Amino acid sequence: MAEREAASPSGRESFGSRLLRAMAERGPLCVGIDPHPGLLAAWGLNDDAAGLERFSLTVLEAVGSLAAAVKPQVALYERHGSKGMAALERTLAAAADTGVLSIADAKRGDIGSTMAAYADAWLRDGSSLVADSVTLSPYLGFESLRPALDLAAEHGRGVFVLALTSNPEGASVQHVGGSDSVARRIVEAAAGENQRYGGTLGSVGLVVGATVGTALADLHVDLGAVRGPILAPGLGAQGAAPADLRKTFGAAYPQVLGTSSRDILKAGPGVRGLQDAATRTLDGLRTE
Repeated sequence: MAEREAASPSGRESFGSRLLRAMAERGPLCVGIDPHPGLLAAWGLNDDAAGLERFSLTVLEAVGSLAAAVKPQVALYERHGSKGMAALERTLAAAADTGVLSIADAKRGDIGSTMAAYADAWLRDGSSLVADSVTLSPYLGFESLRPALDLAAEHGRGVFVLALTSNPEGASVQHVGGSDSVARRIVEAAAGENQRYGGTLGSVGLVVGATVGTALADLHVDLGAVRGPILAPGLGAQGAAPADLRKTFGAAYPQVLGTSSRDILKAGPGVRGLQDAATRTLDGLRTE
């Protein structure tokens, strides 16, 4: 999957280009950093800001050189208030220092100045919460995401837009319209955004659950045409195996960043156990 370097308007290498190189060099794995209370307890850590920071930095130590990306789940830091958000800031900074790409799993979505403020928080140079990319919700209309789409392009960062999720309730919104479904319109809008990027992989990605089954075919969704990365949560604990990803995504599989959280995290707290679990997942994703 060779790519000529794609630059943002600021002259920086684009997020899509950086991610494609990381996937080629390390493999198509994203490890979720999800400090759930149950996992903290299993690791012998307190359910407080200090515990989740220790948890997060241990995960980074274990997989920072193995995974193409890590994905901190923002809500699990927010529940600890300002101390939790400070722990998230340090986690994102540590990820940057480690050299692994970060995806802030914030699922932000709003309109006007509020959306611009969310974009400023997660995508602006100098922000204490800045990440390489952020997840967004388009259900106030795809164009409501414009401030984040433009700021990401300007600063060489990326976004992942919710398109087809695995939760049962998702279909009640995402599947509406059949062959002209809400999900298909989101996918087509993302494809349009990626026309601004050179190279072979744009910086506007999509979130498509690893366990969506036949939904892509049923809704006539062409992910290959998006020319952007596909973040596919659901590996392991949620029931999807690497072979399921190849079957579900077909020709678009080279764009897929398989995401595993609990299935790897339960192998902690030892760094070696986490590394072994991540390596097993990576081996499955690489197998043809």
